[in-house]
Amino acid sequence: MAFVRSYVVPEGFPDSVTPSYVPYMTWRALKHFFGGAMGVFTTRTLLSSVGVSQSKVTPGAIAINWILKDGAGRVGKMLFARQGKKFDNDLKQLRFSSDLLLEIGAGIELATAAFPQFFLPMACVANVVKNVAAVTSTSTRTPIYKAYARGENIGDVTAKGESVGNIADLLGTGLSIFITKRNPSLVTSFALLSCGYLLSSYHEVRSVVLNTLNRARFTVAVDSFIKTGYVPSLKEGNSQETIFIHPWRHEPVSIGSRFGEAFQEPVSFVATRPLFEDERYMVTYNPTKDKVYALLKDHAKPDDILKAAFHAHVLLHFINVSHERKRMSSNRSDHYGNPHPRNMDFLAHIAESCKIVSSSYGTFRKKAKEQVTLLLFVIS
Repeated sequence: MAFVRSYVVPEGFPDSVTPSYVPYMTWRALKHFFGGAMGVFTTRTLLSSVGVSQSKVTPGAIAINWILKDGAGRVGKMLFARQGKKFDNDLKQLRFSSDLLLEIGAGIELATAAFPQFFLPMACVANVVKNVAAVTSTSTRTPIYKAYARGENIGDVTAKGESVGNIADLLGTGLSIFITKRNPSLVTSFALLSCGYLLSSYHEVRSVVLNTLNRARFTVAVDSFIKTGYVPSLKEGNSQETIFIHPWRHEPVSIGSRFGEAFQEPVSFVATRPLFEDERYMVTYNPTKDKVYALLKDHAKPDDILKAAFHAHVLLHFINVSHERKRMSSNRSDHYGNPHPRNMDFLAHIAESCKIVSSSYGTFRKKAKEQVTLLLFVIS
């Protein structure tokens, strides 16, 4: 048992890691098991599609096609690396998205069995997608392991985590080799393994407990504070965070916006400016885009950015409550009327939000600091 433990758990376990380490590694192992099993099917399909089983295809042609496929993947990995700054903020969302991309890539690889004449373009696309997923997965791995390490043992935690993943991958590969000898349905096998992989990935990411505030967790904290006066704990905040964010989702709050984006017309700026004379930021609402904007002034410090984000969410709360009341009253003329009355309406909400923020921000910051390490998110 001691020999096995030396390969799968960090030294000093369980005191050397946080309590959420075990569920995370359990789901991670299960995900790698399904991933290893699927790898057998995709590799077998690619080899068949490229012509390994056909005697009329020369080894040189097969090798060139395979090298071009891998080369396209490396180019995709290199080009996507410029997005690295985003990996430090929404890493849980990006981690799950990378697993979705991996499944899409695997699906394209399996589709080459139906269209072997298009092997090269399909395999290149699949490899680009899978390499982009690999960059994302690798880049988000270290911050996650760091969250589980207690003390200076992140190297040990990382090594044992990768060891567990490799063991599960090998077990999945062995089982899949045994299954493929019976020639199961490719579509059915892919569907079952893909569902298992994505379900495990979702629970793996959901079990991660990070002690910093990104946009999603900050929104959870502020919404809870506005409604109840309570800032959720680390575990509660992480559990309420949205994991899957579709690309076309409307973001109601923008931090660090440009002037032209935030203000619909100069009169709005003239009316709003006096409310923020003593602040290093401004907050406003653009009815046309249905979005709250926080603009940062020169020499804005980290706490000013945090306060601006808090203020933006408070204003959003007032705007949402106002819209809800209008919907309930079914007074469509107020909701869709002339834009100037709407401007005057949200200006009243801005003034009201200033009063709330001046009296409650200090309390929120104190409670949040007790729960998490305040981290400034990327300015949009």
